[in-house]
Amino acid sequence: MTSFRLLGRFPVSRAIGAGAALAIALSACSEANERLLGVVDPDIINPSDITNAEGAIALGNGALNSFREMTAANETSWLFGGLLADEWSTSSTFIQNDETDQRRVAESNSSVTLMLRYLYRTRTRSNEALGILRELSPTSRALMGELYLARGYAELQLASDFCNGIPMSNSGKSDPVNEEQKSTQQVFQYAAASLDSAIAMANGADAASVQINQAARIVRARIALALGAFTEAAPFVSGIPSSFAYRHTFSNTAGNNILWSQGLSSRRYSVGDSVEGNSRDILVTNAIPFASARDPRLPVTIPTSGAINGQDGQTYTRTTGMWQQLTPVDVANGVDARMIEAEAALRAGNVTEWLSIHNALRAAPPKLGEIQPAAMPALVDPGTEAGRVSLHFREKAFWTFGRGQRLGDMRRLIKQYGRTQQQVFPQGVHYKGGNYGTDVNLPITQAEQNNPNFKSCTDRNP
Repeated sequence: MTSFRLLGRFPVSRAIGAGAALAIALSACSEANERLLGVVDPDIINPSDITNAEGAIALGNGALNSFREMTAANETSWLFGGLLADEWSTSSTFIQNDETDQRRVAESNSSVTLMLRYLYRTRTRSNEALGILRELSPTSRALMGELYLARGYAELQLASDFCNGIPMSNSGKSDPVNEEQKSTQQVFQYAAASLDSAIAMANGADAASVQINQAARIVRARIALALGAFTEAAPFVSGIPSSFAYRHTFSNTAGNNILWSQGLSSRRYSVGDSVEGNSRDILVTNAIPFASARDPRLPVTIPTSGAINGQDGQTYTRTTGMWQQLTPVDVANGVDARMIEAEAALRAGNVTEWLSIHNALRAAPPKLGEIQPAAMPALVDPGTEAGRVSLHFREKAFWTFGRGQRLGDMRRLIKQYGRTQQQVFPQGVHYKGGNYGTDVNLPITQAEQNNPNFKSCTDRNP
């Protein structure tokens, strides 16, 4: 009689031999492993997963994470725009950072390539999610409004920071089509249409809809200013309180605040100033003295020795404690709304209202990141139109420091206020060698030349 023993659940005859028994044993182990390891990857959303309302909402939330990644969750054009302008100086070992600070950005700059991808990815994923939500969850109006906000903000940042000749497409469609290159003004018009849709969609009375609607109105007003529609700008932000904030947040699992990571932690970026060099003996014409002004809105530590060297090991890096590792960052806030109203008043010739708006904020400053500024003395009218414009944009630069607005404002000073780049952008000797160049925007980089409708920037004008 053949005898049997149990191996797992299976009877195995001794007569079948050790090799066959081993094969069966391995098969059983393999089956067990498949049961243990055959879990769903939570990072992957397959097409079959989004054929219902819950899946569509998940896709929308994923697109909103891309929105966060193109602001202060990665090294983006928020930082590089400020580096090309005067908010930051390079204390990095990376040539990509140095050449941007020197206003000589190469089309091969790999960091700028990544920044473009963050912006285009936000636009594409927002469009994909919007299409699915319209079909499967049409009542998710607040979420769709926020996706239009994300798309419009990406378009705003493209037009604010990059050269003329921006490639666009009907991204997110099943049959993508590359359009002809667009001027920055045309991309601002794309952004205006996106924000109009955001405002229309997020029209409910619930808290989420109200917050998204107010954020969209602020961003839409910024676009009105960029398009020169000054009389249209202020009505968009009417009634939005100065305490309002639409923020992107951070966590130990989802990533750090990059303004802290690259500034205070890694010290790759030094707070900009009007004098450079470790001996502080290199004058930078036009640069706002963000560090040495000792403004309560932007407290800065200025080292006098190598105790706080930058990542490059050489630069005495000026740092600010405005942000810590997980400090939320305002994408749009009530101060933005007041700056929009003030500029509209100034353009309308209402100097009294313009000055009143500024002084009301200075008397009761809102919290900025980790900083609660003390009340500041009232401003005095400079007495000339040029002086008022300079004062307005200086005040705005301190209120919005690090939040992706400075480069666009400097470009507007040239386009809309008749100044030259020699009067607006940093000039003179660069502290890492050579002189400042002439770039006033970031280039569309070489990687985009795979696009048959793109050659290069049509021009590098403001």
